Amino acid sequence: MSNKTDFTNPSTFILMGIPGLEAAHVWISIPFCTMYTFAVLGNFTILFIVKMDLHGSMYYLLCMLAITDLVVSTSMLPKMLAIFWFNSREINFSACLTQLYVFHSFSVIESGIFVAMALDRYVAICDPLRHSTILTNPVVAKIGLAVVLRGGLLALPFPFLVRQWPYCRTNAIPQPYCAHMAVVKLACADTRVSSYYGLFVLFCVMGLDVIFIVVSYIQILRAIFCLPTKDARLKTFGTCISHLCAILVFYIPGLFFSLTYRFHQNVPLHFHVLIANVYYLMPPTLNPIIYGVRTKQIRGRLLRLFTHKGT
Repeated sequence: MSNKTDFTNPSTFILMGIPGLEAAHVWISIPFCTMYTFAVLGNFTILFIVKMDLHGSMYYLLCMLAITDLVVSTSMLPKMLAIFWFNSREINFSACLTQLYVFHSFSVIESGIFVAMALDRYVAICDPLRHSTILTNPVVAKIGLAVVLRGGLLALPFPFLVRQWPYCRTNAIPQPYCAHMAVVKLACADTRVSSYYGLFVLFCVMGLDVIFIVVSYIQILRAIFCLPTKDARLKTFGTCISHLCAILVFYIPGLFFSLTYRFHQNVPLHFHVLIANVYYLMPPTLNPIIYGVRTKQIRGRLLRLFTHKGT
């Protein structure tokens, strides 16, 4: 089915896993399965702890982040493991488009959540007395809704653009999940619209998000340096460490891999696919650890939970 043929709308695509490393798929699945297990357990733990007795804008946004990480990882890992374990390579055309849409829309949503978290940190540090009156529950709900709508609408053209192209070359996707550019590169037409729109989403959405986060942290650092004592400055800056670590894990590798996928030269395909897959699992796996270790309230609830179970 992966040979050249004359289909224009294939009924199925063939996901190739890690091209060139098929013999090692079972071994490669071990770290991926481990990371996915940690991601699911960690994010459900965050949701459980926050639901129990933690309230406030930061925790509501953290719940949104945990749900988003669960959706992103679950949209790709089960099918990936089916390829590695059972050689189940076929994916229906519509299912491929659904996976593509969910993956990209929730990636944009996650970027928006980091922007909302930056706003929360800005208000908490630069105007702490009005934090609870500015970021009320209705305001946080509206921010969350705007973030979700933005992600859903911006990713909506991806499957529609992919559906309109003729596929007369091959239906073999050289990676273990459907992504926008991976599918577009199989089309035998002028697909510059898809490529340009993908770059628009990358630079105009994530680029603007990064600019907003940088501006927020410039104001935050100015406020921190105005504090009278070194201890006060360190304590205040410590409340931002979790957010800073999470955005570094999300943005820097993401920008690198998105650009190398479009413009890479002399990079072995199996290396690019393998490292990219590791990257997409990093935020769902590491975010619960970052916030669990660095957030005093979550760490305290977590220790109390295990202490009570132990007694």
